[in-house]
Amino acid sequence: MTRPEFFTTPGYGDMLRERLHYHQAVRLGDTVHLSGQGGWDDEFHFPTDLRDEIVQAFDNVERTLALAGATWRDVVAVDSFHVPTATDEIGDEHTSVMTEQLHLRMGDHAPVWTEIGVAALGAVGMRVEIRVTAIAPVADGS
Repeated sequence: MTRPEFFTTPGYGDMLRERLHYHQAVRLGDTVHLSGQGGWDDEFHFPTDLRDEIVQAFDNVERTLALAGATWRDVVAVDSFHVPTATDEIGDEHTSVMTEQLHLRMGDHAPVWTEIGVAALGAVGMRVEIRVTAIAPVADGS
């Protein structure tokens, strides 16, 4: 049976592990699951600009995937959570940057994606959170 291998992203992950008792990623065989990654820096500060926050969330996903031996090209599923900028939809301010970043980081590889509008996220001022699942074969080390 495959045992889970957990990962804590240095910096903000260490703080979240200590304060909230969770890891940033887990690998089960070839499958890597990430917890939701926000657009925070290592001191858990958020950019004031929404675009910068979304790009930083993508950077944090990339950084955490790398810890677990995966890349954006290995991602098969994306769930993104957004505090809407419009009253009846998430808003193009979110969707256009998300789409741009998916193209930039994944090229022609397109995962399944669910974009979800929410009233609030886990931290004050947080406007986006991205959770992914990747399939990345374990290096055999030979």
